[in-house]
Amino acid sequence: LAPTPTVLDARLVTFWPYGAPVDPQDPDAAPWEEAGKLLARLHRTPAPTPLPPMRGPAKAARAVARLREAGPHPAVGPVLRAWGHLPAWARAEAPMPDTTTLCHGDLHLGQLVRHPAPDGPWRLIDVDDLGVGVPAWDLARPAAWYACGLLPPEEWNRFLTAYRDAGGPAVPADGDPWPALDVPARALTVQTAARALTKALDRGRDLDEVEQALADACARMGFVPAQLAPSPAK
Repeated sequence: LAPTPTVLDARLVTFWPYGAPVDPQDPDAAPWEEAGKLLARLHRTPAPTPLPPMRGPAKAARAVARLREAGPHPAVGPVLRAWGHLPAWARAEAPMPDTTTLCHGDLHLGQLVRHPAPDGPWRLIDVDDLGVGVPAWDLARPAAWYACGLLPPEEWNRFLTAYRDAGGPAVPADGDPWPALDVPARALTVQTAARALTKALDRGRDLDEVEQALADACARMGFVPAQLAPSPAK
């Protein structure tokens, strides 16, 4: 779903077509199958050249950098230790191991809209972080929420099954997907926890239940090296 460029008052501007977003008040209607299919289609699309690396790791690194400046909190240490256990590429300190797959870079349900509204087909939006890289990063946010106990297994399986059935290359077609997902899921857990902590410190409030679950997950991650952790289902 692309914007339309036009000139307004001698300036080039873009108008995005209106799309109906996912209803946050109706989680049972979340389009997990459509998200999986669209993501697999994107990952199978040949990447145009030249194209920069997708910005997922860089955004995670920026969230951690902001946390370091945010001030003291009991959860800061565990989050930073979990970050330190990740490989260099996941911390944006080295090139990604895959530089050929077209990736969204910031996939979550807020990036899906129906167009034409209100009941057109689902489309992916927000390509600001688009680039080439590790396709498992695009599955990492729902994988992280599943691993943290915040996304029910049924919804995670709907998304993963749809992605696999559509030929998505980020994980094996069958068997345990977690060896491919472990590092990106950890990175997204740290990124989300870092953002939550930074906001809580800025506003002088306690972590809510979801934010605390993310911080607790980072604490657990500090005891098991990345890529050696078993699947959450085991």
